[in-house]
Amino acid sequence: MLLALAGFVAGAINAAAGGGSLVTFPALVAIGYPALIANVTNNVAVSPGYITGAWGYRRELRGQRRRIAALAVVSALGSIAGVGLILISSQGAFEGIVPFLVLAACALLAAQPVIGRWVGERAGTHERPGIGSLVGQTLAAVYGGYFGAALGVAVLALLGVFFDDTLQRLNALKALLQLVIGVTAALGFALLTPVAWGAAAIVGAASLAGGLVGARLARRVSDRMLRGAIVAYGVAASVWLFLR
Repeated sequence: MLLALAGFVAGAINAAAGGGSLVTFPALVAIGYPALIANVTNNVAVSPGYITGAWGYRRELRGQRRRIAALAVVSALGSIAGVGLILISSQGAFEGIVPFLVLAACALLAAQPVIGRWVGERAGTHERPGIGSLVGQTLAAVYGGYFGAALGVAVLALLGVFFDDTLQRLNALKALLQLVIGVTAALGFALLTPVAWGAAAIVGAASLAGGLVGARLARRVSDRMLRGAIVAYGVAASVWLFLR
């Protein structure tokens, strides 16, 4: 029941603002899964939600083919590298770093309004990705394959740095790149690492259901209130992870 509730809330949060993994990952740890298994299971569980996100932005993806091809390739490669880091990480090392990753994800989520305004104020289009954008996206994809909470905020920030475009088009590109990173990591984990499939099924199904109502609920709750609640929860979860 806890996993179903966490998955439903995470799905609604992802549809409204992003950062749902800050709910599902601590929930998996709280019911007894080691941090490493919880992270792998969480990555697999949330990956189906990226499909609906990318599909919803299909209209804004038109005309971005030159960007998509190169950025999708480095996203897949970076995600594979992140999976590789998981494979060579010890349980102790991962448990030591994960509270810092949660705090970093909270900081990114807290900065999302500033990032969104800054990106939204830029205009024009540059279709071809350069070296800087490819390297930056590769690093973001490594993070996404390794942990992934607030990945969308990090990708959007990078796209805003390297491309002049509208926020909606960059959001669409972000959604597609998240899909590439998430599905690549999920496939790698499914083939190479232990996954708690029962928990993944519960979280995944509940998150899809939560995503269906998330947009409606978001219209009734201010973005500031929702984001503040998620960040507060994430900080509390990181403190709990430090102390456990």
